[in-house]
Amino acid sequence: MESQLQFEIGRQPDLFTCGPTCLQAVYRFFNYETQLQNVIDETPRLENGGTLAVSLACHALERGFRAMIHTWNLLVFDPTWFPSDPADLRAALIEQQQLKQDPRIQQASEVYLRFLELGGELRMDDLNSSLIRKYLKKNIPILTGLSATYLYREPREYGLDSHPDPIRGTPQGHFVVLCGYDSTQRKVLVADPLHPNPLANQNQKYLVGLDSVICSIMLGIVTYDANLLILIPPDREITF
Repeated sequence: MESQLQFEIGRQPDLFTCGPTCLQAVYRFFNYETQLQNVIDETPRLENGGTLAVSLACHALERGFRAMIHTWNLLVFDPTWFPSDPADLRAALIEQQQLKQDPRIQQASEVYLRFLELGGELRMDDLNSSLIRKYLKKNIPILTGLSATYLYREPREYGLDSHPDPIRGTPQGHFVVLCGYDSTQRKVLVADPLHPNPLANQNQKYLVGLDSVICSIMLGIVTYDANLLILIPPDREITF
């Protein structure tokens, strides 16, 4: 395998804590120790029980990490906003908030404004193997919000118990960490907090085709995901 990090991930305690579990695993990779329950308690939840990648990023920024989000969420961001100065991004988000009353846009915008205030960076680049390999070659794990429905190729889910229902169900989001790349097979090594999971049963790391991973990330837009979150600890001088 071209790039494989020595990355380990724990099991998410319930259906809604994949994000904090991934974040805690990235913290541990960089030798920043904190209890998973603390990360869960300190990360804001959405009404549906999940969280946003930008909320995870804010948690890291508040602890001295640098954070970069590569976003493809056209529900929140317009492509013409990039590249842009943080002040211009803030102004665009605030103006959009004033004109769009969708609660999800309102909530996401508030957290992104906080993210920019804390010094986080935003980009909208093409999602391809070069972007993924760029970080893995620098020994940086990639926390990503994507579509679990597409990644697992499982039925959409319905109700509070997330019961599989291909008719009434809706697509489900998920967080995983990309921690390796095999250029020969064009596959990405995924560390998944869900245990067991449909792709690897009892194993929490598995290889997935690059095209499938890219499609899963892009389709994360349905659940306000569709992003890569890159975190750099304060003691490492690495450029994004």
